[in-house]
This record gives sequence, C-alpha cells and structure tokens, in this order.
Amino acid sequence: MLMYVYYFLAAVSSYFGFQSLRSGFRYVDYVKEETSKVLPDFYPFVSVIAPCRGLESGLKENLSVLVSQDYPDYEVLFVFDRDDDPAVNVLNQLDRGDVCIKRIIAGPACDSGQKVHNQRVAVEKIDLRSEVLVFVDTDARPGRQWLRQLVAPLVDQKVGASSGYRWFVPKRGGISSRLRSVWNASIASALGKDEQKNFCWGGSTAIRRSVFDDLNIRDRWQGSVSDDFTVTRVIKEAKLPIHFTPNCLVASVGDCGVSELFEFTTRQMKITRVYAPHLWKPLLIGSALFTIVFFGGIILLISRVILGLPYLVLSLVLLFVFALGAVKAFIRWRVIGIPLREYRADLRRDLLAHIFLWPVASFIYLVNAVVAGFSRRISWRGITYELKSPNEAVIISRTI
Repeated sequence: MLMYVYYFLAAVSSYFGFQSLRSGFRYVDYVKEETSKVLPDFYPFVSVIAPCRGLESGLKENLSVLVSQDYPDYEVLFVFDRDDDPAVNVLNQLDRGDVCIKRIIAGPACDSGQKVHNQRVAVEKIDLRSEVLVFVDTDARPGRQWLRQLVAPLVDQKVGASSGYRWFVPKRGGISSRLRSVWNASIASALGKDEQKNFCWGGSTAIRRSVFDDLNIRDRWQGSVSDDFTVTRVIKEAKLPIHFTPNCLVASVGDCGVSELFEFTTRQMKITRVYAPHLWKPLLIGSALFTIVFFGGIILLISRVILGLPYLVLSLVLLFVFALGAVKAFIRWRVIGIPLREYRADLRRDLLAHIFLWPVASFIYLVNAVVAGFSRRISWRGITYELKSPNEAVIISRTI
C-alpha cells in the first residue's frame, strides 16, 4: 500500500517537473529572442536611485559601474540613512566622470523598511528633467549597457515597468555560495514572455516617471518593507504589463556562509508570505511534495536494498524525477551565459552545482516556507523588522 501511495505522489511530482521543464525551454527561447533584438534610439533623461547601507563584497566595483554607464544623460542618487555610513567613503573614492551624482541623507526609517524610506526621500530629489526612474541594489553589478537595455522597453508607453533580476556568481566558491545561486536561479527562470505574470525586482527596475506619479507609488510604499512586491502589486492593479529584460539579468558577485544562506533564503520567503501569500502556498506544497518523493524515495530505496526487496522500478522513478530537474537546471545555466557573457568562466565552475544541488535547494525552499508560516520577523542590513502586513512594518531593533 505504501508503495502505491508513493508512486502516485511520484507521478504527480513528475507531472509538475515536466511542466517546469517545458517552461524552462520557453524561458530559453525568450532569452535568446530578447537578447538578439536591436535596441531603439530611446534616451530619456534617467534618475538612478541606489539605496546604500553598510559595506558589502565588491561594493566599490558595483558603484563604479553605476557612474560609468554607456548612456548619454543621467544622474545617480546614492541614498544613505546616516552621514557616517562606511559606504559614503567608498562613494567618495569613485571616479565620477561627467555623471551627475547626488549624495542624499534620508535619516532613519520609522514605520517602513529603511530601503523603502531611502527611496521615498530620493524620488523627491530627482532632476526636473527626469522622465524615467531606475531603482538598483548596491549588491548588483550590471554591465555598461545595462541602463540603456533596461530603459529601452519603455519606448512602448503601454509598458508599466521594465525589470531584470539577479544571478548570484560565487567568487571563491563553496557549498553555501553555490547553493544560494542554485536556490535563486529557479526564481530567475520564473520570468519570461508573459508580462502579466512577471514581477519587478527592486535591484533592477525602470519605470516612467509619469507612471510612478500617476499610480502614486511613493505613497503606496508607506509602511512597506518590500519595494518590489509593492510596485508589482500597484502596476498589476493598474493592469499594466511588466516587461522582463533578460539583458538586465545582473551578476551579484560574492560568497556567503551557511548562516547567511539561510538568513537570505528565509527572509525572501517571509517577505513572500506577507506580500504574496498566493505564491507562498504553492511553494510550500510543491517543495513538500518534491521532498517526500525524492528524499523519501531515497529512504525507501535504501530500506528495500537492505531488506532484499525489488528496487529497480523505484530506482528508475527516482532517476526520472532527478533528470527532469537536472535538465532544466542545465538549460537555465547555459542560457544565462548570454546576458552574463563576461562571467562565463565563473559560471562554468558552477555547472555541477546547478545540476546536482537543485534537490537540496528544493528542500531549503521547504524549510524556508515552513519557517515563514510561523514567523514574520526578519533582519535586513542590521535592522530587525516585524512584518505586520503589506502596509505595516514595525522596527524592532537596530544594530548599526
């Protein structure tokens, strides 16, 4: 009886795995199509807003790219909550070239996330000429064409926003760093051609100033910790499409330890639980189903081998379930080399991790989802928040 139940669950898991693989091939087609397009001659004045807090790996390189974009006319607003933030010294060391740079001190947040607070202050300081607002994270390291590529889809005034996403590129390597990359990769491939299903990632999003103002996004941010989930919700409420721009899949270069891995992944899931519960529930159920089928199947296989029971069919089922995910991981890894061509040597080092560690990443998803079901408290850049609702966040403590 137990084996019949197991094979039924395995069939369900295989069905979802097959559908996921199909979406992977669609993702590849979309990335190839989009990255081969000729960019339009569209160069509105842009205000790039970069909230900063504390030091992180490669910060100087990340900020340097923002002030050396291959774009004719733009400004960069670096926003800090305090004047003595160590990142201010990094900013002062940059070769600024001809780009207009503004350093803004937003002060500490009271009833929203510090990042959101910084952004709300910054949008009040942008140049009057600005037609497009671009939001970027300081752990992202885009290429020199990034700004032009991100803004280009907005030539179509029907587009609500243009967004990229991150791809973690381990620097020294290590199991935790590579697991973070594998964990995050599945989210990156959830974006694609369907503009109604896409979402804005706060680390690389462009939106017309007129749309930002018309949708009153600055006020809608009040009380929020997640800038991107809020922007996504507001744009979807307005029934405006969100364009995923594969060329703006940006590298996030750095490493992490085990504690940082679980802090990051669990924080992402807790934010999803509060701001998009319709996504959290399928993630919880899907990761639980896979864990039961794959890791439960391994336990069954070992027990049958020990007891001398037949195990060929069970072995083939496990191999099939694994192969579905491994093939998708491979094609996703391979196509990412198009937008991240300058990191291909680094990406080659991570191939085996993406092929063989994806089941572990799926188990981590389950752990994250379960924890998110019991706690809404997160720590982010030295600040601890209690996420009461999508519109209410309470600051519990600050370490810096």
